[in-house]
Amino acid sequence: MRKKMICGLTALVFVCSFLLLTTSCAKKQIGVSERVQKPIAEEEETVVVVEEEKKAPGTEEKVVVVVEEEAVPAGLAARIREFNSENIYFAFDKSNLTPKSRMVLKKKAAFLRGEASARVLIAGNCDERGTEAYNLALGERRAHSAKKYLVALGISGDRISTVSYGEERPADPAHNPTAWALNRRDTFKLLK
Repeated sequence: MRKKMICGLTALVFVCSFLLLTTSCAKKQIGVSERVQKPIAEEEETVVVVEEEKKAPGTEEKVVVVVEEEAVPAGLAARIREFNSENIYFAFDKSNLTPKSRMVLKKKAAFLRGEASARVLIAGNCDERGTEAYNLALGERRAHSAKKYLVALGISGDRISTVSYGEERPADPAHNPTAWALNRRDTFKLLK
């Protein structure tokens, strides 16, 4: 009886250890905080379109699924490139908007008012200083600051999605103050 009990406990320990290792070692997915729809595009070419998100197996985080391709009307391509390429920047360890950032966001709001079906994905980014978890949280606060301002300018919150990339997508990979200033930003991607 005692031998069976020891074997049973040993088996239970191995099963629990296996489950702990397989669930805790899963690669961290950076999820989109709201539904991501079809991108409009950056150029006149055919572009990849994302349509839905699904939960990654074994996690509660969302993963964007690539679905189809779509072409963009030529007249709109230059305006879209301009919208997507103009970023806003932040001071070190801050998520509040500067006066220059507010001006950029006012231009983006005017564009979004003229394109009623367009949606936007705002991605918060950080420089390499700080822990990964802290930078993901700071990137999220930066993206939400921009979203909150666009909503205050009359853009529906349903049309704005946010995501944080933390330090994972630097604009400049150098390790100096100039690169860090370029990496503390929100980027914008038009969605349809």
